[in-house]
Amino acid sequence: MRVEMKNLLLATVSIVALDAVAPAFGADLAAQPVQPLYTIAPQPVAAAIYDWSGYYLGMNGGLGSSSNCWDFNGGTSEGCHDATGVTIGGQIGYRWQIGQIVLGVEGQGNWADLTGSNVSVAFSDANQTKIDAFGLVTGQIGYAFDNVLLYAKGGAAVTSNTYQISSTLTGAQLGNSEHVRWGGALGAGIEYGFAPNWSVGFEYDHLFMQPATVTVAAPAGGTERIRQDFNLLTARLNYKFGGPILLKY
Repeated sequence: MRVEMKNLLLATVSIVALDAVAPAFGADLAAQPVQPLYTIAPQPVAAAIYDWSGYYLGMNGGLGSSSNCWDFNGGTSEGCHDATGVTIGGQIGYRWQIGQIVLGVEGQGNWADLTGSNVSVAFSDANQTKIDAFGLVTGQIGYAFDNVLLYAKGGAAVTSNTYQISSTLTGAQLGNSEHVRWGGALGAGIEYGFAPNWSVGFEYDHLFMQPATVTVAAPAGGTERIRQDFNLLTARLNYKFGGPILLKY
């Protein structure tokens, strides 16, 4: 009987102690922050890039210099001179952008005022070359650094020339011939997209023209074989039709 009373007393004390501790233990558990089972990755931010694709129309202007060497009847050298001056014109083209590679085609036409002359070492007459126009039809390949484009170009070229022989004593004209010459062109440039659809750039071109054979009546009748190459440095302004930027992640 005494043992049973002792066990009942111990059980009663244990229940009372458990009731006192349980609320405090539950409060401690409630105070613990709930840890998420997973974290949400941040969404990528869209980056704007310049898109060089599309049709474009523009204008250009700058300086030109053409080296012209005259040989009488293809054998007697009469010396060389540079025809230099200014040029202004326009261009139209289309570009495709594939990643950072930019491909394109372009046609360009320019008015020019390039003149030069030298005294013939063979006949003491004045040989003069004047270039009043030229044109280019070229393909392009470039690499885009967002809104900066570096490119190279190559294709066909044509120039409109007037060749004149004059007396160094009287100034009288002894011979005159107009001639259209065809050749090739190589060039390189840089272009910067400074505003939506607008870009500005600089370009260098070298023209390799085929020799021209010009029939003249003076000084003794015969033909002049004229070799010509051409250097151009122009500034360019283009307007591109279509959206200027793309969004990529």
